[in-house]
Amino acid sequence: MQDNHPCLSPNSIKLLSDKRNNLYASIISFWEISIKQSLKKLELSYALDELNLACLKSDVTILPISINELYILQKLPFIHRDPFDRLIIPTAISLNYSVISKDDYFKKYEFDVIW
Repeated sequence: MQDNHPCLSPNSIKLLSDKRNNLYASIISFWEISIKQSLKKLELSYALDELNLACLKSDVTILPISINELYILQKLPFIHRDPFDRLIIPTAISLNYSVISKDDYFKKYEFDVIW
């Protein structure tokens, strides 16, 4: 990971760089990337398989979508309209994980958001 990345806060970089922290990425994020790339709405300097390999090499665990998250999603207030984020939120709630995000909508739900 590059230091001083313009899309990350200094606090986020610090937490992501700390080897004592377990890091997770949702398969939902990979799904969103693949859809946006296929629609030509997102261009990255790396392929999806390279991202996956980077996660594996960096000990970032890819989280699946579970039925439990879908149960939480059914009861989730409809504050945020982004369907991908609406699946990431129940995953964080279900597993009691923090999410690194600058999205203000995330802060309106009851889970830990870091920025």
